[in-house]
Amino acid sequence: MKTRMLNNRIRLASLALVSSAGLAVGGMAQAQDKGTINLAYVEWSSEVASTNVVRAVLEQAGYEVEMTSLSAAAMFQALSTGDADAIVAAWLPTTHENYMESVGDNVEDLGPNLDGTKLGLVVPEDSDIDSIADLNDNADDFNGEIIGIDPGAGLMSLTEEVVDTYDLDLQLRSGSDATMVAALSNAMSNDEDVVVTGWTPHWMFSRWDLKYLEDPENVYGGAEQIHTVVRDGLEDDMSEAYAILDAFEWTPEHMGEVMLMNQEEDSDPYEDAKQWVEDNQDVVEEWLEG
Repeated sequence: MKTRMLNNRIRLASLALVSSAGLAVGGMAQAQDKGTINLAYVEWSSEVASTNVVRAVLEQAGYEVEMTSLSAAAMFQALSTGDADAIVAAWLPTTHENYMESVGDNVEDLGPNLDGTKLGLVVPEDSDIDSIADLNDNADDFNGEIIGIDPGAGLMSLTEEVVDTYDLDLQLRSGSDATMVAALSNAMSNDEDVVVTGWTPHWMFSRWDLKYLEDPENVYGGAEQIHTVVRDGLEDDMSEAYAILDAFEWTPEHMGEVMLMNQEEDSDPYEDAKQWVEDNQDVVEEWLEG
């Protein structure tokens, strides 16, 4: 009798432990199911790098993350309507100024995540000209064209202003970051002159010897910052994700490391971002602690 009672107590205790463990595991899984965040971005090498890094960090914190590639105009529109939750790709105060004004109170600017940017026209370092004002006299050397990026980009709008302000005889060609880099690469390989719309940070400055043309009329403005902007209400809906996005801040050197990784043959920007996050946990922990 005593043996049977003891065995029953042991079975009951075991069932209790299994039940408790199941509840604990279930509770842990539920705690890690924090919802889905949609990050919008433009297909610029800088924003591909930063958005994938933020994705990897948010996933480390337990969130599901979706990324949506859009034009600059559509990116801000998606943010204002709530179709996107956040961007880490707002170039301010100049490049995306009009877009920010158009979305008004539907978004919240969390401030800069990267300082030390620059916009302008870029030529090979050994080019004979140093200023935008010199382009007309040397238009034939540049095939009478400026190689641009996607037509919806703020940089292209500013460059259209540059063409008008300096009364340039060169035609601004639209395309994408990829087509601009391809044209630049071809010109550099053949030791030819070329002028492209450029920005810092960009990996092309690590690959080739390049320089910005002086902008005496200051159309491109001074140095800018890249800001994190979120949809209105994100702090209430996902306070932890909001805090991580608010704390996200890195340097042009950090971004440059990721962008160079992305230029390797057969590279995957998402896998590169995860590797960078793994290798830089001291930086990442500061964001997570936010």
